[in-house]
Amino acid sequence: AYVYLPDTYAGGYTNFNRYYFAQVGKEAAIIDERYNGGGDIADYIIDYLRRPLLSYWTMREGKDITTPIEAIFGPKVMITNEMAGSGGDALPWMFRKTGIGPLIGKRTWGGLVGHYTNPADLLDGGFTGTPNLAFYNTNGAWDVENHGVPPDIEVEYDPKAVRMGHDPQLEKAVEVVMELLKKNPPPAAPLHPPYPNYQKSGAH
Repeated sequence: AYVYLPDTYAGGYTNFNRYYFAQVGKEAAIIDERYNGGGDIADYIIDYLRRPLLSYWTMREGKDITTPIEAIFGPKVMITNEMAGSGGDALPWMFRKTGIGPLIGKRTWGGLVGHYTNPADLLDGGFTGTPNLAFYNTNGAWDVENHGVPPDIEVEYDPKAVRMGHDPQLEKAVEVVMELLKKNPPPAAPLHPPYPNYQKSGAH
């Protein structure tokens, strides 16, 4: 599966819901958050990406289903670059923090601050903003702002390769996720147990 997230606001929310859940039968996923403009702290995306397989259900008709029913249980990677920031910094930070998978690409730009008031609108249509929120981690240290989130595997977006029709970062992500899929494939569904015969004495 491949899902592009342009931001962590309306566009990213729409893309994730439209494209992730349409591909829940896939074995693995690449989440591309390059150029992510931020917006909110999209922990709901992290919650869905890390959902573990809990159980199976057999049905009278059709194939067996899983709990949770809407998930991809195989490996996942995320592509980042230096133009992703704010919520686009937070998303890969949480992706790594929760151990979902490796980050591939370039360090994010390090603008993880938030503001919810705009002191003044300007005559030219712009506005000024002052940060109201600052991020710190569970160790009690300021984090991400001014230094970004570094990738686990650094890959340049080489202009020459791009002009020749390649995307080096995406190609590396495909290579890595396929290797992870070989090493850690999603769990195969076991055969369901024999159907019980409740007419027999002592059957439970």
